[in-house]
Amino acid sequence: MKKALAILLLLAHAAVSAQTPAAVPKPAMPVPKAAPMVIPDAPVLPVKSAILIEQSTGQVIAEQSADDRVEPASITKVMAAYVLFHELRAGRLKLDDMVRVSENAWKRGLGGSRMFVNANSEVDAKNLLLGMIVQSGNDATIALAEHIAGTEAGFVQQMNTYAQRIGMKNSHFTNAPGLPDPEHYSTARDIALLSRTMIAEFPEYYEWYATPEYSFNGIRQYNRNALLRRDESVDGIKTGHTNSAGYCLASSAKRGDMRLIAVVMGSKSEETRAQESQALLNYGFRFFEAHKLYTQNQVLAQPKVWKGEVESVDLGVADDVLVVIPKGKYEQLKASMDLPSLLIAPVALGQGVGKVRVELDSKLLIERPLVALGEAPEGGLWRRTVDGFWLWFEDDEEAP
Repeated sequence: MKKALAILLLLAHAAVSAQTPAAVPKPAMPVPKAAPMVIPDAPVLPVKSAILIEQSTGQVIAEQSADDRVEPASITKVMAAYVLFHELRAGRLKLDDMVRVSENAWKRGLGGSRMFVNANSEVDAKNLLLGMIVQSGNDATIALAEHIAGTEAGFVQQMNTYAQRIGMKNSHFTNAPGLPDPEHYSTARDIALLSRTMIAEFPEYYEWYATPEYSFNGIRQYNRNALLRRDESVDGIKTGHTNSAGYCLASSAKRGDMRLIAVVMGSKSEETRAQESQALLNYGFRFFEAHKLYTQNQVLAQPKVWKGEVESVDLGVADDVLVVIPKGKYEQLKASMDLPSLLIAPVALGQGVGKVRVELDSKLLIERPLVALGEAPEGGLWRRTVDGFWLWFEDDEEAP
């Protein structure tokens, strides 16, 4: 009797379950697509001039009167340091060399930024370099200049020579520390170029520009670059100020794989030059990105070679090709190659054979030469004769 009752209960439960419809899952909500990033115009700053560039490519992201001649003030010391770094690398200056501080160097430091070295004392070169870079010491700068060239005037000649070598077309220096002079001038673009070159050539010494403070003769001085204490990605470079130049700052920051250099000239105060420089750096990192398009020796084309020992030759770029573009625009890049219609042997290794171009929104971003990644020597008599025969037809087909 109990078994029959249990079977009836199971059958009844199954019947009720069969009549109850299964739960229907709710339809999935559509995932909204992210809107394309809107790239605003670069900030317009209340300064005499400004520029923002990417370090590895030198591409300009933003600029404002960047070619106007301005007083560089103590940013001049970046040029002085560049000369001294060359002396260190060449072994003509050593960090432990003792440098005598002349009366002239001591006096020229009075009334301005100084390291507080004593006249007729001897200080090692490394301390003077840090005094120049961190404390912006006019006295340290002139002492090093006189040690290297005998006189400050001789050192300034070296500064101007190096400036011309690296392409600073609108700069001229008359003194080493950056004191006011009608013939002492530069531009935001030239300073950015100098900063980029110095960082690339001397990374081991560039590290000193991130030093937050430095003490000498019992006197502690803080690095005047306020961004070093506000933004951990900032690691340089140099401030400058005179009444006529206003407040200036060349700054650099690295976030991820991208380094930017911002130059602000002729700001109204120490605080505003930091804020304006930060605005430029934030704009660049927020809205732009760097991409490596082609690597060194990557094969980009294999054109046929006529009258040669080989049928074709590999073409590529001699160096990595990088580009800086607004974020979200990578898929819109358009690359093209300009190759000769006929490539005839011999072709030497490294020989330029055409160009590769990359455009964005119908504007040329970069143009690089294509070079032969291998050799294509001239073929023997039979190969030259056969190819010459076929070239006769090629020329006939291309004729109008």
